[in-house]
Amino acid sequence: MVHRWRDYQTASGRRPIKEFLADLDDEDLASVVAAMKEVRRRGLEAARHLEGEIYEVRADGRGVIYRVLFAPEGKHKQVFLSLEAIKKKTQKTPSNAISLAKRRLRDWRARGN
Repeated sequence: MVHRWRDYQTASGRRPIKEFLADLDDEDLASVVAAMKEVRRRGLEAARHLEGEIYEVRADGRGVIYRVLFAPEGKHKQVFLSLEAIKKKTQKTPSNAISLAKRRLRDWRARGN
């Protein structure tokens, strides 16, 4: 199955994941993009399940770890919807980041995207 990435967009048109990635330096951005490509290629087996429908992509930057939280979407779960991106500072993914990803997923679905 061919997977593809989409990023969450707010009702007002903001794209928080795209904005987060745009602020990274080239080397860190390349690490995050490579990790997302690996998940696109291999599917959920290359991601880590967090909670409910939320998974994460892990990427190592220069001295920092990044996480992109996402949910599989579409009739055949072929679309990976990126919901939140964070610079990880603790061992465990923060619960507020997971909660935000869940809220964004509910919002996305309520708007019928």
